[in-house]
Amino acid sequence: MTTSGMTHEGIVADRRPVLVTGGTGKTGRRVAAGLRARGWPVRIAARSVVSAADAVRLDWADRAGWPAALAGVGAVYIAYAPDLAVPGAVDDITAFAAAARAAGVGRIVMLSGRGEPGAEAAERALAAAGRVGAGRDGAGFAWTVLRASWFVQNFTEGLLAEALAAGELALPVGDVPEPFIDADDIAEVAVKALTENGLGGRILELTGPRSLSFAAAMADITRLTGRPIRYRRIPLADFLAGLQAQGVPDDMRDFLAWLFTTLFDGRNSATTPTVAEVLGRPARDITDRAAAGWP
Repeated sequence: MTTSGMTHEGIVADRRPVLVTGGTGKTGRRVAAGLRARGWPVRIAARSVVSAADAVRLDWADRAGWPAALAGVGAVYIAYAPDLAVPGAVDDITAFAAAARAAGVGRIVMLSGRGEPGAEAAERALAAAGRVGAGRDGAGFAWTVLRASWFVQNFTEGLLAEALAAGELALPVGDVPEPFIDADDIAEVAVKALTENGLGGRILELTGPRSLSFAAAMADITRLTGRPIRYRRIPLADFLAGLQAQGVPDDMRDFLAWLFTTLFDGRNSATTPTVAEVLGRPARDITDRAAAGWP
């Protein structure tokens, strides 16, 4: 069985393809681009994929399809959808990690969230599966967890982008500060963990360089772009009714209700120096994205 190895320079010697789950999503497509920029072979995995030589279908609800997606890959980036905190995620990660170990995968980097007990349970499941001696021929896999704060790209890609384009963001969140992180920074750390030595067996908490409230973030974006964006706090019931009107599925509405009523209580307000320590440069600020051109 081929397993992951390192050169003396710290670059992973195993050049088999990296399977990027959620490969068309916010972080997945950035991870794939970063890997390709390093000359690394990539296999994109998503529930719906276009016909391409480097793309495979992977549905978390269809375990029968996992072995084919994992066949021949040396490493995996896991971006579990919709979130590791949802019911069933721990079982899925446990089963997927076992399948990856059986396929001879040498390392796994998993995206997680800060302050989520359910996600932490999934992290423990991944670490347990990766222990040396647990896998076929006595080999485990190296694992790294990326606990990320709220993405800057949540404002520019997905549900909230339309609201910002219309000039008003309305959420059931008050003045709790959040250290918004750029998805490009997450992807850069992920690529480093997938292709270089030194980050295995670690949980990395990734944040932006400063914490600010949603209202303050919108004020900064307004100042830099010249496009007025108002922030308004609304009751949770109004927020959920708006999602229902947009056709957002019940399970996603339930998840968002949990997120906004649980995580925005100050538990994730502190910043960390991890991005700078790993990448050797400061983390991108939300104003960097706005200054570069806000959609």
